[in-house]
Amino acid sequence: MGRIGLTTDRLVRAGAELADEAGFEQVTASALARRFGVKTASLYSHVRNSRDLKAKIALLALAELAERGASALAGRAGKDALTALADVYRDYAREHPGRYDASRFRLTPEEAAASAGPRHSEMMRAVLRGYDLAGPDQTHAVRLLGSVFHGYVSLELAGSFSHSTPDSQESWSWTLDALDTLLRTRAAR
Repeated sequence: MGRIGLTTDRLVRAGAELADEAGFEQVTASALARRFGVKTASLYSHVRNSRDLKAKIALLALAELAERGASALAGRAGKDALTALADVYRDYAREHPGRYDASRFRLTPEEAAASAGPRHSEMMRAVLRGYDLAGPDQTHAVRLLGSVFHGYVSLELAGSFSHSTPDSQESWSWTLDALDTLLRTRAAR
């Protein structure tokens, strides 16, 4: 193994690149072994199986997204914070479609607890502090934001908005304006 320098990190990053190139569903231990010109069994000292490889790619994607989100949110509040975080998810999905898919991979409870996933929830809640939502309303709003961001981005990546006008960017801005209005209205109740 040392002769080609395989490490877990190198395999995960190569798997993430493969996901971006061919799609997350195409990432397997055997596909990665072919990429490195080694037998699949050579990878098993670094990953247990294809599921473990996919989980590790998911953890990488969640961490990358969390880093971008934290940087984008610094010093922002209200609609500015909402737009910044939404754009992080959308931009990341456009730049890294396979990794973005990986970020939604179903992790075990232990993997999820140790992942950057909780940071994503914290970032959503940080955005919502600007809207003065509390208790169950805040939890509902976190779920709403996640659903809208991921739903829009997934449909856009699938080409659903490329065959009609107005331009997808215009609809994205409209959607974020509508979310801001909804959150401000809900907070005022």
